[in-house]
Amino acid sequence: MLPIHAAVVVAGGGAAGFMAAICAAEAGLGDIALLEATNEPLHKVLISGGGRCNVTHACWDPRALVGHYPRGGQALRGPFSRFAAGDAVAWFADHGLELVEEPDGRLFPRSNRSESVAATLRRAALQAGVQLHTGVSLQRAAAAAGGGFDLLVRGGGAIKADRLVLATGSHPSGRQLAAGLGHGLVAPVPSLFTLALAGDPLLELAGVVMDPVELALHLPLELQAARAGQPFRQRGPVLITHWGLSGPATLRLTAFAARALKASGYRGELRLDWSGGLSQQDLEGLFAEAKRDQAKRQLANWRPWPALSRRLWLALLQRHGLDPQQRWADLAKRHQQLLVSALRDTRLA
Repeated sequence: MLPIHAAVVVAGGGAAGFMAAICAAEAGLGDIALLEATNEPLHKVLISGGGRCNVTHACWDPRALVGHYPRGGQALRGPFSRFAAGDAVAWFADHGLELVEEPDGRLFPRSNRSESVAATLRRAALQAGVQLHTGVSLQRAAAAAGGGFDLLVRGGGAIKADRLVLATGSHPSGRQLAAGLGHGLVAPVPSLFTLALAGDPLLELAGVVMDPVELALHLPLELQAARAGQPFRQRGPVLITHWGLSGPATLRLTAFAARALKASGYRGELRLDWSGGLSQQDLEGLFAEAKRDQAKRQLANWRPWPALSRRLWLALLQRHGLDPQQRWADLAKRHQQLLVSALRDTRLA
């Protein structure tokens, strides 16, 4: 049964909503009501990280942590100075869940199951006395004359709340409620998306992963000028899919460039450096070694360095009109320079 009054009402039963409700209850703020519109609280926690749930990242300095947020980093410095990644690890440990750091810095539950994270949050909420109401969505919120909020939920139920927390994630209801309370909003744009490569031959390489790849996104000049002529850059794993590019580096790139991409009408040039940080001189040295030591081998059968995907190497040969069956000894200097340029600067419109 819905309460008539609550000290704090939290709208949204995801990870943020649960944490807000638990912390409010543990701080002794009074009766806490957590409203979730669906019958599946913490649903995204259960499916995140491929069912493993990447809880946080081993970035312990709040000043460094805010740099990984495309927008709002300055505003987050205050909150992160009070509760950052290390505090999250300690909080979960205090509530019975051990997190384990992987080589790339991601932190997962030792069980490797997202259900462990959801169970910890549910248990902590129950122990703290949070009242969870599922299938209940907040329809309207208005500031009450005497302070607090008058809330109306779906079906006509009313709640008086001293404090209101909106933790509705990407659902538009949260923005509508905030706007109704007089908050100014920045229009949302797509972010964290993959890149489509319509008709590009690279699509034939679906499933290929290269790590690291440096991505540089060059936008129209009028938008580039706002960044002093600098493109958006990211470095990390890139996955080629049957429709385009995905993987962590691609998602970070589109997150940081989200507003500029929207303003450009999603027009621009993407440049990929597949070399993993090798300089032009390094690559020329590898090509010289291959010509000397693998002279009789076909280009198809010997890559300049082992980590270069064979499928990608063959695609670059074909992209630039070179016969994969040609011997390394017969590779002309101009063709070598063409391949070096392709490995360090593949351009996609």
